[in-house]
Parts: sequence; C-alpha cells; structure tokens
Amino acid sequence: MSKHVIIFSMKGCPHCHEFKEMLNNENIEYIDADIEDHSDEYEMFVQITENDFVPAIMLVDEENSNNKFYAPDRDFEDLEQGVELIKKYIQE
Repeated sequence: MSKHVIIFSMKGCPHCHEFKEMLNNENIEYIDADIEDHSDEYEMFVQITENDFVPAIMLVDEENSNNKFYAPDRDFEDLEQGVELIKKYIQE
C-alpha cells in the first residue's frame, strides 16, 4: 500500500488516546508517532501547519507524492472530523 496514515501523538494526552481508539474501531491502520520520539518529523509538521496541537495527522502517498497535513483546530474541529478526513483519504 502506498498510502500511510501517521498520527502525531503525545504520551498522556487523552485526546490522542481517544483518537487512536476511534481509528482502531474503524479498522484504520496508522503509524503512531510520539512527538518526543519523532521530534524532527513533528517539527517539520509544525512548520508546515503553523500548529503544534495533537493529535495531528500526516497522510503520506508514496506513489503520488501527494502528502496532506491536518492539524486540530486548523483543519478539523473535533476527533470525528479527523477520522472522516482519514477515511476519505484512504478511499481516494
């Protein structure tokens, strides 16, 4: 599969935990990238989106180089909207 879902999250973040639980319930595969362990990648995300809230979504399409970056309160208002963005991306 050339499409990957990366979720930037933080240990102890209840929103991150709930978001990943929602993705698991929808059987959506994702890579959990803790912002402490993946600080360089997360810093790139923050620079692109000008937003440092989590959980944050990076959608990578290796085949088409059509990467998308979604930040909370910038691109989605609640966790359900974040899940819908991912579902739409996977179906494209």
